[in-house]
Amino acid sequence: MGSTAGSSALWYLTRGTGTVTLVLLTISVALGVANVRRLQTETVPRFVFEAVHRRVAMLGLALLAVHIVTSLLDPFAPIRLIDAVVPLVSAYRPIWLGLGALAFDVLIAIVMTSVLRRRLGYRAWRVTHSLAYVCWPIALVHGLGTGSDAKTSWMLLLTAGCVAIVLVAVWMRAAASSRDQSGIRASVVLASLAAPLALVVWLANGPLAAGWAKRAGTPRSLLATASRSALSSASSGASATSECIDVRGKRVTPPLVYRPLRFQGAGVRHGEPVAARGWGR
Repeated sequence: MGSTAGSSALWYLTRGTGTVTLVLLTISVALGVANVRRLQTETVPRFVFEAVHRRVAMLGLALLAVHIVTSLLDPFAPIRLIDAVVPLVSAYRPIWLGLGALAFDVLIAIVMTSVLRRRLGYRAWRVTHSLAYVCWPIALVHGLGTGSDAKTSWMLLLTAGCVAIVLVAVWMRAAASSRDQSGIRASVVLASLAAPLALVVWLANGPLAAGWAKRAGTPRSLLATASRSALSSASSGASATSECIDVRGKRVTPPLVYRPLRFQGAGVRHGEPVAARGWGR
């Protein structure tokens, strides 16, 4: 009972830190894309935006570390330490978890080059730092491909908001570019319009489509156990429904059946519906 409750706590913590990390990374990238060194208003000086940019990035890294640690400690999926740093080696959703590992590696490289900036030189630091802009879409797709909340309305709205924020930053940067860069500006605008469209198409045929858990690379053993648990839960629900019909001569709506399920590492949490972690996807 205690270990199961702890496992559920780890799951919620993993989801929460992953979501907040995405929001913080979005803010940091948007400030960087909008060229934080030039961004200022009449009431807010430039150094305030620069400080926000740095502090948001550091907070995001701290939450990312918690996200990784809780994912490793959670017995729900067979995720190893090497899976968090080496892409495509995990037995659990290798491609989509591998994207998370790749994003983490890029962020570590950015932090290391920032610490060694004086020794490496400005150009090397600048090239490495620009990888943060590539890291953001990778992290976004990782969350949608691996996370269990991709089908929820709040996660879809949050994703749309993050994409909108980055798009506005890109357009602000493009509008501020010089006239002799009109070709580059047009290419950037077209790419910024094509990328969200590609994301929508992928979502419709991927995480939002039926059977995504299997196609994403979830181990068969976990899928089989979750399927048996779903059948058991449905059978219990049908039994409870039959007992609630024609009570006092009237047909009544049966109460919600909330049956504690205890399947450690099988994708079913204690006291949680089978579909809670996206096993029906």
